[in-house]
Amino acid sequence: MGKVSVRYIVSDVDAAIPFYTEMLGFRVDMHPAPGFARLAKGDLHLLLNRPGAGGAGQSMSDGQAPAPGGWNRIQIEVDDLATTVEKLKAAGCRFRNEIVIGNGGKQILVDDPSGNPIELFQPAG
Repeated sequence: MGKVSVRYIVSDVDAAIPFYTEMLGFRVDMHPAPGFARLAKGDLHLLLNRPGAGGAGQSMSDGQAPAPGGWNRIQIEVDDLATTVEKLKAAGCRFRNEIVIGNGGKQILVDDPSGNPIELFQPAG
């Protein structure tokens, strides 16, 4: 089996790149065109596509166009959730909720610049 990647549709790839690299620790693996970039963090490859760009950004046969948002998300484990949230809030990032504490740990949802959710998670213990 080859690499496994996650694709997010974003309104503006160039606006999304600094969010993921500067705020969440990704690195740019490839950015060959304004409508596409591949980022990496550990074993995760995150493909960013603008609607209309490349094959993944094309409309479906019924005319429905790919769009950002929704509730499916990637989860990024962090060592200190409170500090990470403070950093992101100071940078003007938008959150969908406050920190939630569950059996497995703490989590919160932050939106990327296009409204795609990222779950930040700090394991319990």
